[in-house]
Amino acid sequence: MINFKVMPLLSHVLELRKQLITILIVFTVCLTGGLFAAPYLLDYIKSTPPASELEWNTFSPFDGVRMYMNLAFVMAAVVTLPIALYLLWGFVKEGLHPHERSAVLRYIPYSVFFLLLGIAFGYFVLLPISYSFVSDISDKLNLVETYGVMQYFSFIMNVVLPIAAAFELPIVVMFLTRIGLLTPDRLRKSRRYAYLVLVIVSNIISPPDFVSAFIILIPLSALFELSVLLSRSAFRKRAALQAELPAV
Repeated sequence: MINFKVMPLLSHVLELRKQLITILIVFTVCLTGGLFAAPYLLDYIKSTPPASELEWNTFSPFDGVRMYMNLAFVMAAVVTLPIALYLLWGFVKEGLHPHERSAVLRYIPYSVFFLLLGIAFGYFVLLPISYSFVSDISDKLNLVETYGVMQYFSFIMNVVLPIAAAFELPIVVMFLTRIGLLTPDRLRKSRRYAYLVLVIVSNIISPPDFVSAFIILIPLSALFELSVLLSRSAFRKRAALQAELPAV
């Protein structure tokens, strides 16, 4: 006999499976497009500093293929992200209250915008600073800088991706406040611990010198303080919305 109590859970699992398959299909299509666009992105990277000052080398017959696929994969992931968020929102919206549905849907474009902003900051601001530091060290040690294409790409990812993820902090904090899982008071009370974490993170993702870590700490601190301000705004809006709802 079929246990009908299990059917709602089974239907949710099947719906989630459907959404994940759709996301995989979207990613595959975007990856196909990324394969066509990868050479143009590579040309752009090679034309901008600090890459424009380097002679790109391959240390393995597969370096070119790996670089090509990695660029296509990154572009496909960035393009797929907003679509994936929207599809997942469609899956979870039935279990959310109306104000929570509005919050989730509204923050999807904001999260994508801040991600792109973080990528731009990491690539155009942080990457040149990091490269300048490691290059100065090589000069002081009289080392000849001969970089492989994959090593340089890994260097870009190690610098850009962490700071891009950090730029999502205001959106995450604002969203969690809007749905009631976080309050401005909790943020204020955890400020000293938050700054300790930010100092640790800035030292991890930066070159091993005080100046670079301090330069990275400045935007991270600004992002945290912006998160506190946005949390206050979201908290007031949530309180006003709850006051307007009829008492049950």
